[in-house]
Amino acid sequence: MTTPLVEMEGISKSFHGVEVLRDVGFTLYAGEVHALLGENGAGKSTLMKILSGIYRKDRGVIRIRGAIQEIDSPRRAAELGIAVIHQELDLVPTLTVAENIFLGREPRRRRRVGLDRGRMLREAREMLELLGMDLDPALPVERLSMAEQQMVEIARALLRKSEILILDEPTAALTEREIDHLFRVLRRLKQSGTGMVYISHRMEEIFRLSDRITVLRDGRVVATMRTEEATFEALIRQMVGRPLEMRYPKKSVAPGPERLVVEHLSVPGKLHDISFAVRRGEILGVAGLVGAGRSELARALFGLEPVRGGTIRLDGRPIVLRHPRDAIRAGIAFVPEDRKRQGLVLDRSVQDNVLLPTLSRLSRWGWLARGRERAEAETMIARLSIRPPDPARAVRTLSGGNQQKVVVGKWLFQTPKVLMLDEPTRGVDVGAKREMYEIMHALAREGVAILMISSDLPELLGMSDRILVLHEGRVSGRFTRSEATQEAVMIAMAGGA
Repeated sequence: MTTPLVEMEGISKSFHGVEVLRDVGFTLYAGEVHALLGENGAGKSTLMKILSGIYRKDRGVIRIRGAIQEIDSPRRAAELGIAVIHQELDLVPTLTVAENIFLGREPRRRRRVGLDRGRMLREAREMLELLGMDLDPALPVERLSMAEQQMVEIARALLRKSEILILDEPTAALTEREIDHLFRVLRRLKQSGTGMVYISHRMEEIFRLSDRITVLRDGRVVATMRTEEATFEALIRQMVGRPLEMRYPKKSVAPGPERLVVEHLSVPGKLHDISFAVRRGEILGVAGLVGAGRSELARALFGLEPVRGGTIRLDGRPIVLRHPRDAIRAGIAFVPEDRKRQGLVLDRSVQDNVLLPTLSRLSRWGWLARGRERAEAETMIARLSIRPPDPARAVRTLSGGNQQKVVVGKWLFQTPKVLMLDEPTRGVDVGAKREMYEIMHALAREGVAILMISSDLPELLGMSDRILVLHEGRVSGRFTRSEATQEAVMIAMAGGA
């Protein structure tokens, strides 16, 4: 029998006395894509961090190409041919694309006098072209979109020609077209003998790409199977320990009068003549490729982009949004795409984060009412089922789904009139997705107008009452729920009629 590239046996790991992995076994063969599934907190990332040298295992054995190895650092993992594409971006914003791709492996000129920047730019461009990206390698990373930054991460891993590639939610910020490019590259790597561990909450990707699937629940392996033998329903049941009746539990809410009306809105160089309306109790999905202007639209409506021309009316009254405080006072709330950098203060507690927009209401003469603070935080934690239910816990330690609940929760003490959600379920598991959908439905029933920006087309089709499509900063399509099909929306996203 072929010797596995990776063989992990009896892997156990505890943090502060809490066991997060128990006797886990996992194998990976050359030329295989092995999907690793489980809810947030199931142990997937911990297992891969042990394989990549970030964490030390408490017990168990790891074999690489048949030989027992102690992987005590990321450097040792790299020496063994293991590369990781993390869910959270690991780039230096002020360095260029090429400098990030070559970080730690910069080529030197002859006689080691300075860096060979010409070679860096040339090879970085070749790698990006392999990924189907027309991206200038001399650009600073901080000027790139989230999707473009993710592709730079992938290019950096591929440059090292590692035989063992760990991909942790690599498509979370990518559009369908970019995912297609990535999958073509991964299939070529697979044919060349690279073994890949693929972690994703997007079930379509698992069935489309993987050869085998291992499911973790509560730190244990509950199933390993060939992908062709798996079904969506069975995997969900194994992951969460219960059936999920519907994937997108859309509930009918009779929309009220128009709440937010935008007419001929423009943002220089980004948005052109945007007009739309969203009613009370309505979920308006916003679709578009990366660069289409989806996030820029939400930022403009939150006072983060300079608006030039057009009008914005809320409940029939014109409003001017020059700063986020103008939007907040008007009753507009915004959950940004990058929750860690733009939506949370990671080192502060759940209580501190969830109360940020309402501190003035909880203070008197500049002094905070600490008892009332904790009571309010506990109320929101219970309302949104934030786990663990500890107001003092640092947000950094929560799973992705619970972090997202904190970002949403901070706007709910005073029910907003308009809630804008940019990629609301990015990087969260199927159970947390359903909880997020239930939160959206509850708010819609209360009359909140919701703008949901998403790269997940099935999610848009499943959850939206109507869909607005943007292409290169302009409206390219409008669909009711009955009119919207995957093909029609994708054509509009690409700029077709």
